[in-house]
Parts: sequence; C-alpha cells; structure tokens
Amino acid sequence: MSGAALGIEIVFVFFLSLFLLHRYGDFKKQHRLVIVATLLAWYLCFLIVFIIPLDVSTTIYNRCVARNAVTPTTVNVSQFVTTAATVTNGTRRLLYSEPRSDDNPPQECSKPWSYIPKGIMPIFWRVVYWTSQFLTWILLPFMQSYARSGGFSITGKIKTALIENAIYYGTYLIIFTALLIYVAVNPNLHLEWYQLQTIGIAAANTWGLFLLVLLLGYGLVEIPRSHWNGAKKGYLLMKTYFKAAKLMTEKADAEENLEDVMEEVRKVNECIKYNHPLRKCVDTILKKCPTEYQEKMGRNMDDYEDFEEKNIAYPSEKTLVKLHKQVIYSVQRHRRTQVQWRILLEQAFYLEDVAKNETSATRQFVYTFPPQETENWLIRHVYTPTVEWYWECFLHPWCSRILAVVLVLFSAVVVWSECTFFSTHPVLSLFAVFLQQAEKTYNYIYIEVACFLTIFFLSICVYSTVFRIRVFNYYYLASHHQTDAYSLLFSGMLFCRLTPPLCLNFLGLTHMDVSISHQNTEPTAYTSIMGSLRVLPLIADGFYIYYPMLVVILCIATYFSLGTRCLNLLGFQQFMGDNDMTSDLTDEGKELIRREKRKRQRQEDGETRRRDWKERYGNNREDTSRNRNAHSDQKESSYTEMTTNRASKYSRPNNRTERDRIELLQDAEPLDFNAETFTDDPLEADSGRYQPAGRYLSMSKSNSKIFDDV
Repeated sequence: MSGAALGIEIVFVFFLSLFLLHRYGDFKKQHRLVIVATLLAWYLCFLIVFIIPLDVSTTIYNRCVARNAVTPTTVNVSQFVTTAATVTNGTRRLLYSEPRSDDNPPQECSKPWSYIPKGIMPIFWRVVYWTSQFLTWILLPFMQSYARSGGFSITGKIKTALIENAIYYGTYLIIFTALLIYVAVNPNLHLEWYQLQTIGIAAANTWGLFLLVLLLGYGLVEIPRSHWNGAKKGYLLMKTYFKAAKLMTEKADAEENLEDVMEEVRKVNECIKYNHPLRKCVDTILKKCPTEYQEKMGRNMDDYEDFEEKNIAYPSEKTLVKLHKQVIYSVQRHRRTQVQWRILLEQAFYLEDVAKNETSATRQFVYTFPPQETENWLIRHVYTPTVEWYWECFLHPWCSRILAVVLVLFSAVVVWSECTFFSTHPVLSLFAVFLQQAEKTYNYIYIEVACFLTIFFLSICVYSTVFRIRVFNYYYLASHHQTDAYSLLFSGMLFCRLTPPLCLNFLGLTHMDVSISHQNTEPTAYTSIMGSLRVLPLIADGFYIYYPMLVVILCIATYFSLGTRCLNLLGFQQFMGDNDMTSDLTDEGKELIRREKRKRQRQEDGETRRRDWKERYGNNREDTSRNRNAHSDQKESSYTEMTTNRASKYSRPNNRTERDRIELLQDAEPLDFNAETFTDDPLEADSGRYQPAGRYLSMSKSNSKIFDDV
C-alpha cells in the first residue's frame, strides 16, 4: 500500500474539483484556458487539504522510528526560524534522537497503511505550493483582466491586461521592497536567496492569514445557524420570498441594462457599414449579443450601402472596445438572473408544498406542480410519496437540528483552540490533546480521521464563505453554470491564497508545527518545505499569535448579525426577520410567487385541455384532414377576390362588435404594464423591428397577453 493512498486521493480530488467547477462554470461557452486555470487552482488547493492527514501520520511514524533508532537519524529540513546564527545554505542538519535508558525499552513502530516513502512528500509539496503561488500572484490576475477585456485581438487584450495589472503588481513590489529593506537593516539577517524566499513566504502567509480569520469567524457561526434554520420551513419560505423580491429587482435592472446596451449596439451597427475599417469589430460585438437581438438588428441593415467619407461622427476603436466589454457583462448578467429566477421559483413552490403537506392527514406528499417522472427504478419504487412525506415533514427537520448541534460543538472547539494553541505547557488546544493521545497508541486510522475531520471542517467554514460572498456584481459564484470567467478566476486566486495559511494554522492547532510545540522533533514535510509560522520575529511573536484570537470577536459579531445590520443601514437590503424593510420585501416576494404560480397553473390548465381535446377527438383525424383540405381549397379560390378588395380592408366597419375589436387591436398603449403581462424578453420573434423597451411592443403581442391576469 506504499503510496497507493496518495495516488487514490490525487485521482479523487481531481474529479471532485471537476464536478464543482462543472456546477459553477460552463464548459461549452467559456474559454478553455479559463477552465483549465481555474480547475488547476481548485485542484491544487483541495489536494493540500486532503493530503495533509497523510503527511501527519507519516511524520508520527518517522518520529517513532527516530526515537527508537540505535543511531541518531539525520534529516535535512529547510530552516525557516531566523536566529542570530549564520545560515549558510538554507538547511540545517537536526538530530532527532532521544537518549534511551533501560527503563524505556524501544517500542515497535507499526507502519501506517498510508505510509508515503521518504523523498516523495517534499517534492510533492514543493511542486504543489509553488505552482499555486505562481497561479495566484502572477497568472490568474493577468487572466482576469484578459478575460474581462473588450479588445478585439489577442494583442489588444494583453495590452489591456498589462495596464490594469500595473498597479496590482506595483503594490507587491512596494511591500517586497519594504521587507527587503528591513532585512538589509537588521544586522542579524543576511541577504541571501534563502532569505528572499523566506520574505516572500512570510508576506504570502501573512496576507492569507489576515483574510482567513475574517472568513473563518463568519463560517463558524453561519454554517451551524443555517442548518438550524433549515429545520424551520416557515423561516426558509419567508427568506425565499425575500430573495424573490430582491432577485426580481436585479432581474429588471439586468433587462433594462441589456436593452440600453443593445440600443447602443444598434446605433453602431447602423452607423458603420460593411466596408468600414471597424466593421470587423462590430461583427465581433454582434456575435456576443443574444440571438433574438442579432436577428432584429440584421433585418433593417442595408448591406449594399457603401461606406463613404461623410461628416459623420463615427465611433473610435476605443469606444467599440468599451462597448464590447459592456455587452459581455450585460449578456452574462441577464442570462444569470433569468436562470436564477426559474430556480428560485421551483424552490418557492416546493417549500410551499412542504408547508401544506405538514398538516396532511393522508401522510402522502402531494405536489402542486408534479415533477417529471424519473426513469430511475429505485427512486420511483423506494422514495414513494409516503416516504417523501416522512422525510420532508418529520425526519429532515430533526436531522438538521442534530447536525446543527454537532457543528456548534465543532465551532466551540475551534474557537477555544484558536485562542490557546500557543500554550504548550500545559497543552490547552483540544485538537493537540486528542492527537497526542492517539500518537501514544499509534492508532493511525484514528489520527488520519481526526485530522481529516478537523481540517475539512475548517475548510468548509472558509470555502463556503468564499462561495457565498458577493462583491456587488463583479465577483459572484452562481451555481447552475452561471458564473462568469472573472469570478471563476478570482475564486481560484482566493483558494490559492487561503489554503497554505489554513493548513499551517491547522498544524499549529494540533501542535504538529515544531515552531509552536517547541520540540526537537522531526517536522512535517509541509512545514519543512513551505515554511513555519516563525519566519520573522516581529510577525511570528506578535501577529501569528494574537491575530487568530480575533476569531472570537468575529464570531460574536456574526451571531448578532452586526454585518447584516450595517449593510441594511447602508441601503443594501438583507434578510433580518424583524425589520420593516424585510417585511415589505417579503410581502412583495410572496405576491410575485403567487402571480407566477397563477401563470403556471393557467399554462398547465391549457395543456390539459388540449390533451383532453386530442384524446376526445383523436378518432376523427380523417374528417379533420378532409375539412382542412376543403378549407384550403376555399382559401385558394377566394385569393383573387381578396386582392381586388384590399382597399376595403381598412374601411370603417358598420358592425359594432367588429369596430370594438379593431379599436382594441389598434390601442396605442397597452392596458397593463405589469411584469406578468409581457414575456421576460422584450423582443418577440413575430416582430419585424428592433424594440428596445416594453412600451414599443407590437400590438399583436399585447392582444395575446392582455387577458392573462383575468
């Protein structure tokens, strides 16, 4: 089994990263380089989390061998503790051996099932760490600007990316120069390549730890609370109504923004003709527009009108680059809100069904809108309506409460350990106590499971916050393949910056970091390659010790929702539950869901009537076909008469009913401007011209939708 566990986890983590990326990204529409770069960043970060427990168990075995060896064991490790001694080559030979007396006979060291031979882990960690650092500090920021650039050529996009990242890289250079001056002034430190590497690692870990504590403090409270509130279906339903009201506002804003951008594209398309030097740029912009807008703008375009030098203010290439960037952003945002709205409707309908079925006497789950029948035999015959009722209305709430209590205990242990991990005599960190007790019996299965659960919980608290946070509309990880390239690359940057300090913090909590435990023992391969927390005295003795204690303050602030209240005061509506603004938005969302439900019911009723009509009159197909042919002949015979009387088509009718019907069809303004009166897309395929706003819709469309709310 030597190395087999490492190989299995490498393959498993790859497919896990691929599955998550497929859930948030779109493999068909996004650029392959964006997919590959994001997948590599996520894969390396998740790989560190899954391999750390194997490194811990292997290190404990190596310590046992070193303690019971007849001769001292010589191990080469990278020395990251800066002392007054002169460091010549960046490494120091440490003797990990303890004097053995007759009272302490040698113990038999059983090799763990997941033992990794020496020499593999240092190379593995070196490749993973420096590759992730190259991605997060150099490649991914450049690719972000490249993906969001509106340039029409590779050279133009590269130029834009370099200009946008000049300030970004300049900030790094200033910080690195400041630390370099500090090392040069300090007489105890020497300017060598090893020292420069140490400064870079210290800067990266410090930046990552600063953000890590902020995200961890939020996740330690919010994750247990979300599972506890998940047991309250009424709470979830009210929160869904609140989300519906906010999403409808965002959806309307996205539609309006798209219409404005498409209007600009239409003007540019009409202005720049086919033989204009910038026509290729306009064609590139048109390819990024939705299909219906392309058809509308293509119909009224005169391709045979030549370009002439006239006194017309033609847009410049810089203006087209800006417009191209706006088109990419507005189309992605519009598509995302449309998909999210449909998903949110399904969630709201399902939660309303759960609320209704809780009082059901038959104890069978009944849907308002039955889902499509699945072809899976197990689901159809095992997960019956009765089983579904017991799960959704009885078992699921209790399971959510039990899970929330377990997560609360985990959070309490993490908070306590974060505040006491620096104490070695006595050992106060609970994670260190558990691991040291398991180390005495060399129960490697327990050691790996305990380490995996600990670092997995820490990772969930941090990574889930990364998936939840939203920086306006620039960074937003949306599921169901609706995340844009910029957000995917930004998430890869965050993961690569957070994971190394997260794992170092985990090793500090368990006292596997020799700089925290202050023991003359063999360090893990992770700390020996990537550096210990004790890098520079100013940072190691102050920031790394006291800053993690702030997680207590952040947990208290999250528990009392101080951040949510501040956002409400600033005008960003958040779900509070006891706020007047929250109640208003909840009522608005409830009305929106009710309106959509009525629309869905009318559609299903119409389909049911058509299906019944087909079943009832299905045997009379021959008569129907015969009548259709006769009607076709009648239309063909009267074609001449219709062409000769075209002038009488628009004459004023004498029939009152006919006059009322024509007045209704020729009404200049629609009678209802509500969102449900019209379709979500302002452009219909039946219209023959570009219509940028809802009030310019064709009269035939208003006629077909005018009685939808009756």
